[in-house]
Amino acid sequence: MSELWDPALADNLHDWVMFAYPWGRVGSPLENFKGPRNWQRDDLYDLTEHIQTNKTRLAAGQSPLVYKKATGAGRGPGKSAFIAWLADWNMTCHIGSTTVVTANTEPQLKSRTFAEITRWTLMLINAHWFDTSVLSVRPAGWFKNAIEHQLQIDTGYYYAQGQLWSEESPDAFAGVHNQYGIVLLMDEGSGIPNSIFNVSEGFFTEPILHRYWSVFSNLRRNSGALHDVFNNPKVAATWKHRNIDIRTVDGIDLAFARNLIDQYGIDSDIVRVEVLGQFPKTGSKQFISNTLVYDAQHRELVRDYGAPLIMGVDPARFGDDDFVVRFRQGRDARSIPPTRWKGLDTIASAGRVVSLIEQHNPEAICVDSGAGGGVIDVLRARGYRVHEIAFGSKASDNQWANKRTEMAAECRNWLPGGCIDNDPNLFADLTSVDYDYYGKAKDQQILEPKEVVKGKIGRSPGDADALWLTFAIKVPRRDLRAHRVKGREEVAAGVDSDNWGI
Repeated sequence: MSELWDPALADNLHDWVMFAYPWGRVGSPLENFKGPRNWQRDDLYDLTEHIQTNKTRLAAGQSPLVYKKATGAGRGPGKSAFIAWLADWNMTCHIGSTTVVTANTEPQLKSRTFAEITRWTLMLINAHWFDTSVLSVRPAGWFKNAIEHQLQIDTGYYYAQGQLWSEESPDAFAGVHNQYGIVLLMDEGSGIPNSIFNVSEGFFTEPILHRYWSVFSNLRRNSGALHDVFNNPKVAATWKHRNIDIRTVDGIDLAFARNLIDQYGIDSDIVRVEVLGQFPKTGSKQFISNTLVYDAQHRELVRDYGAPLIMGVDPARFGDDDFVVRFRQGRDARSIPPTRWKGLDTIASAGRVVSLIEQHNPEAICVDSGAGGGVIDVLRARGYRVHEIAFGSKASDNQWANKRTEMAAECRNWLPGGCIDNDPNLFADLTSVDYDYYGKAKDQQILEPKEVVKGKIGRSPGDADALWLTFAIKVPRRDLRAHRVKGREEVAAGVDSDNWGI
């Protein structure tokens, strides 16, 4: 296996990928594949050229450069496979190096990105070097011993590791320093916040030869760190960029692209993101993009039974409007279907709400007080704890002009990892709302009035309002609350608190 370390192969990524995996081998998963796709091959050559440039710089006494590349792509060009190749190459060719992999959400990282890394690692010609788990590739025991005893290399930081992040605690994502090489791979980077991008710069402070930062994503947002990487001149100057139109990618079924173009048009935001690998149109005041909603309607559902179940109730304002009830549990606003009715009086409508409460047992019931005063009174009279939400009340965050805008913003931030039902009413409700700036300083965003939205879509946007109401308050997790209740019960029973595991 010494060929894998030979600079003639190790520093030529295309040749290494062709050597390391069983392309075309009968009986292998790659039996029907001859090699990388065109765009993948181009990027492997680009990395090879970067290595040669850095070697020339080092020979001239200059500091090597960090390889930083951001790739925006439509759906399905093979970016996860490319991420896997970079992780395997770094682990194989740079003994002792560190590879960190992250993504926009935990389900994406575990079930998509790192699952693909594991699949390719198991196909490696040197697969026996490594042990794989859900979120890591590490040296096998025999290989670890050989590295530590024969090469005198500490294997403590020798891994490819899937790493989660928290926007509230970005420093926890801070990188390690590794003289043998560092690779940072971000999948679906459009959903990764600025704070994580900022601390990621710390991965690359050591002036070593092998430093690589690659970001791949559908370009879903006209703001945020990845948008700056492409569009902010000060930031973009240090990055390479690529946009992949999936119609140019060899070896994929183009029916998906044709269907989207036929349905939405070549210049629609959905086609720009999902097919052309471009950002949505700039300059629009659409508050929630079509792409965010479309993705949330088609995303694979990963349920979180420990999250609180929140009920949003949007009572009908007029006789022709629907009374709408929706539920959300963590990332899941799909499993419990919405309930709608019209033409019932307050008592009858409150009775239907009571039936839904008894059926689903939500942790919180949030009702729009604008048209729901009577329903709220009935529910409270029957002993239910109801959160009365005034859409026009003050927001808790000053960047939003009112509670309605704040709830919509919380929903928008949730959508990149959320799951909603594939309902045309909900799609229209969420995507038809524009925003403007409000206040003397014009520094607050405000949604256009509901009456304006109703004029656009021909009905009241009750589905959006009911979903937004599930973001009106913060509710403790079910599993955390159960843990606390158990703790209180054990205290009452005289159980030693040191054994709680808290």
